[in-house]
Amino acid sequence: MKPNNKKLIDYLSRRKFLSTCGSIVAGGTILGVSGVLLHKIFMLPVANKITPDDAQSGNSGQSNQSNHKSPYKLASSFKTSDRIEGFDVLNDRVILAASNVVSIYDYAGSLLTNFPVASNIRDVVVANDMIYLLFPTRIEVYSMDGDLVHDWEACSEESDYCAFAVAPESVFVTDAGSKNICKYTSEGTFVKFIQSPEGFIVPSYSFGITYANGSIFCSNPGRHKVENYTLEGEFVASFGKPGGAEGCFSGCCNPVYLTYNAAGEIITSEKGNPRVCCYTPKGEFRSVLLDSKALGGGHAAYDIKIVKDKLVVAGEKTLSIYQYDANLATKTACSTCDVDCPLRKGITF
Repeated sequence: MKPNNKKLIDYLSRRKFLSTCGSIVAGGTILGVSGVLLHKIFMLPVANKITPDDAQSGNSGQSNQSNHKSPYKLASSFKTSDRIEGFDVLNDRVILAASNVVSIYDYAGSLLTNFPVASNIRDVVVANDMIYLLFPTRIEVYSMDGDLVHDWEACSEESDYCAFAVAPESVFVTDAGSKNICKYTSEGTFVKFIQSPEGFIVPSYSFGITYANGSIFCSNPGRHKVENYTLEGEFVASFGKPGGAEGCFSGCCNPVYLTYNAAGEIITSEKGNPRVCCYTPKGEFRSVLLDSKALGGGHAAYDIKIVKDKLVVAGEKTLSIYQYDANLATKTACSTCDVDCPLRKGITF
């Protein structure tokens, strides 16, 4: 069932609507615009986005007024031929979804194997030695060898899935169409809808979610907050406030991506002025780990994952690995943090 025109227009800011969709507007309605197309409109980075390699060499072509110093340095990166739709990591392997294919790489960028899948992947999670793929209205589960194990359809005809997290015995999916979280068992049986006590505001596809140490953390992007829930779906707390300063979330809808480290800290990734930040589980701001310059510029958010002492970051067609640099960190908040953070066990260049 196609979303109705009102819901489509709700996804678009006025400026984005006029600048991007003006050619398909007639008589005040949007003609033939699907949820898939809207997702591409919102998630595609702007033209002339630079790579992390350009940023490290100083060839960004952008002015950056921030004096922020990142304690993390680009250790390695590799490029992909297709746009990265989502990724996850398992030990020393990167599971990366692009158009109609899931590929498994090592950290050096060597292709180990791949297998074909359907198009329009929204998110990828690796759990229980299985690869979970999220599509706009369904979930598919594959073995690491690429065999389809099982799949299930969305529980609502209004669904437009955005991101998901896999917890023990459960799967939690953020729905940009219905503006809620849908909980399933790990086998795909619908359990319940989870509603924010403040109401989820989802102006665009920035509805991130992660499982972290027995809890679910998700973004409430239009309210510039991160919300914490139990695995039973009970609201615990929230943190965040709007603003451009460090420790705030800017723009119409942030943060976009969420992950966590082994110490339990919550890591956020923002769009607009892209940056990756660290917060305590209670929402106390720690520091900016990577700013726009270190990431490679542009306006789109960078997907993030953490594996031991590595910050793994995906841009449009680049997968990059950052590691802590003790020399760079001497003038940053990371060097004085009292948390036993595994990321700080990285290398010194």
